[in-house]
Amino acid sequence: MAALSAQTGVLPRFLLPGLACKTNPVRPTSVARFGSQRCGSRSSLVPSGTRYERPRSLEQLRKQAKTRNVSILSSLPQLRRTFRVTARRHRDHHFDTLQFVQRLKDEGFSEEQAVAMMKVLSDVIEESIQNLTRTMVMREDQEKVTYTQKVDFAKLRSELLSADSTESSLTRASHERLTNELAKLNSRLRDEISRTQASVRLDLNLEKGRIREEANVQELKIKETETRIEQEVAGLRERVEGVKFSTLQWLM
Repeated sequence: MAALSAQTGVLPRFLLPGLACKTNPVRPTSVARFGSQRCGSRSSLVPSGTRYERPRSLEQLRKQAKTRNVSILSSLPQLRRTFRVTARRHRDHHFDTLQFVQRLKDEGFSEEQAVAMMKVLSDVIEESIQNLTRTMVMREDQEKVTYTQKVDFAKLRSELLSADSTESSLTRASHERLTNELAKLNSRLRDEISRTQASVRLDLNLEKGRIREEANVQELKIKETETRIEQEVAGLRERVEGVKFSTLQWLM
């Protein structure tokens, strides 16, 4: 028991119930019954064909624990953990590294020096490309932006055309309305002018008639006056002749 307790001090905790089931210490009936039930529940998780022996060393104990864990996980799929392995990203080289190293070796460099120079040159090229990619865009992104701009320009053009057609139609409608209003005003002005001319002509004709009547009346009055003057002159002549005759008679 002392050797077993010394070994359990360094063993994993999930193996302790299994060892407790293998030992048969003197315990009360209820505790022994609970231990037997627990050992039975543990043994129900393990396949029936698996046999466990008392480990003789720590390495055998680890192998036995690994085998037991694998058997438990294989028997209970709900206890399995899903792992997702990400593929390792390989570094892209922008030139033939093997040919570069071979040429350096042909020029007299050692293999370590050639590999180091190749790595330094690859790092410099990679850093330069990264610096360029920070300020530049990819062709696909540029094509997307260009396509988006073309779509926006086409939409703007259609909107401008629709706005232009709408404005032209509104301008044409307003021009037609103004033309109709001007035509109505012209016709109304012509009517007013013709009506005014007719009234003026009527007034002129009436005034001419009145003036003619006044002229005729004045002519009649003048003729009457002339006739009266002639009669008065004739009477005066007769009187003068009578006076002359009476004077001649008196003188003779």
